[in-house]
Amino acid sequence: MIGAPSGRPALLAKTLGLGLIRAVFPPQCIACGGLVSSDFGLCGCCWRDTPFITGACCSTCGLEVPADPDASGAAGGGGHLCEECHAAPRPWAAGRAAMLYKAVGRCLVLALKHGDRLDLARPMGEWLARAARPLLAEGMVIAPVPLHRWRLFRRQYNQAALLSQELARLTGLAHLPDLLTRPRATGSQEGRSREARFAALDGAIRISPRKAARIRGRPVLLVDDVMTSGATFSAATAACHAAGAGPVSVLALARVARNG
Repeated sequence: MIGAPSGRPALLAKTLGLGLIRAVFPPQCIACGGLVSSDFGLCGCCWRDTPFITGACCSTCGLEVPADPDASGAAGGGGHLCEECHAAPRPWAAGRAAMLYKAVGRCLVLALKHGDRLDLARPMGEWLARAARPLLAEGMVIAPVPLHRWRLFRRQYNQAALLSQELARLTGLAHLPDLLTRPRATGSQEGRSREARFAALDGAIRISPRKAARIRGRPVLLVDDVMTSGATFSAATAACHAAGAGPVSVLALARVARNG
């Protein structure tokens, strides 16, 4: 009887097989389709045009701020506040965003949201994990912002849930994709004023009664693809607080800047 191949020949065969696949299907930039050195990566040009937030940022929404705290206002915890968060304090404890919603960043968000590019959730999850480091806490629960059932039916997936799932996988934290529900349809927020956004979302998001006990006294990290005014995060935070959650933090893949 011929025995199973030893580890070394099997590894060689696997390596040759992967090399053949790479030769036929070389890795492509997730934004433009150009050749890159590894899967799920950005080419040099697209990387430069993707506005990742890497410097000083607002401690509650993640928007880039001047490095000088005197120029932006200091947060109570020693961080910075942008002008918007300084003028209207947020109901959540802390927040971050991975990038600004413009240039290649905007194109990638729209590709995930409306272009069925589910493959983008993997690299986006890694970007979120980097941005989320200051927010992570022991015993934290990760949950996505929900979609109304009719919008979920039309789209067939919740992009925020795809992102939160990847984030939970990378961080090892608990994931509750159905923690929040959206029983009332609020329509598109695009084009609405800040006041209209908050009015539309008031009371529109609730905690699933079967999941409320899972977050009682525990820190919660809410995840969404885009943050504009913060109305959606505010409604979700209020629902978590009403259920007895511990500190609530928010994390957006992309942050819309007023001047952007």
